[in-house]
Amino acid sequence: MTIFQSIILGIIQGLTEFLPISSSGHLVIVPYLLQWDIPAQDAFIFDILVQVATLIAVIAYFWNDLISIFKAMVRGIIHKSPLEDVDSRLGWYIILATIPAGVLGLLFKDTVESAFASLTATAIALLLTSVLLVIAELVGKRTRELQQTTWKDAIWIGFFQVLAIFPGVSRSGSTITGGMTRNLKRAPAARFSFLMSIPIMLAAGLLAAYKLLNIPNLTTLLPVYIPGFISSAIVGYLSIRWLIRYLNHHPLYIFAIYCAVVGTISLGFSLFYL
Repeated sequence: MTIFQSIILGIIQGLTEFLPISSSGHLVIVPYLLQWDIPAQDAFIFDILVQVATLIAVIAYFWNDLISIFKAMVRGIIHKSPLEDVDSRLGWYIILATIPAGVLGLLFKDTVESAFASLTATAIALLLTSVLLVIAELVGKRTRELQQTTWKDAIWIGFFQVLAIFPGVSRSGSTITGGMTRNLKRAPAARFSFLMSIPIMLAAGLLAAYKLLNIPNLTTLLPVYIPGFISSAIVGYLSIRWLIRYLNHHPLYIFAIYCAVVGTISLGFSLFYL
């Protein structure tokens, strides 16, 4: 991998991790289409680093919210009323929502990724993401705020996050769909989606970092990857801020169209040129 490739893929990760268009899908598709022959070990290291970068981005953006939620949860435990405060309830619901994908992800993620991380499968998964986004707009009534989230919403959204185990299915797209089909407004559904990504991204990052420590000559490779890490963190932060503002006034159809177009082109390319 070159520094140029690192920066480009870092920007793509930062954009697509939070926009509902699938980061895993784009990290499969872009090297294929640009004919970048990136060694598997290089891709593995890079994927870990940019995932940590986007984790930093989402924590930085929601820092004040996370502090408020943490303090409320601690107060709730101390006073033996963990669900009394709105922020405390939100914190517990975020944890509840991460359980389905956390359990199934640990059990099956490597198997699923090894079986489906091909251009054809990724293209089909992007088409599925497009369908999910359209369903969100057609089914969701968009009448509820984030503070009105219930434990049933959390479990429902959590199972939608399971779909993101498949490369090409957008995690943010599937979870925003889950929230909107429970009648959350678009922006609150996105906020819950991003907040619930933190525990699972943190757990995945710690597990991947452990694997990373066993890779020889890691320090000699870092100068190439650091620019991608930085670009991913910056672009990820800006993507979150832009998307939440966008969803206050606009539907998800533009992202559904994008996923449909990219998925169709990629599927055609995989069927006729590979």
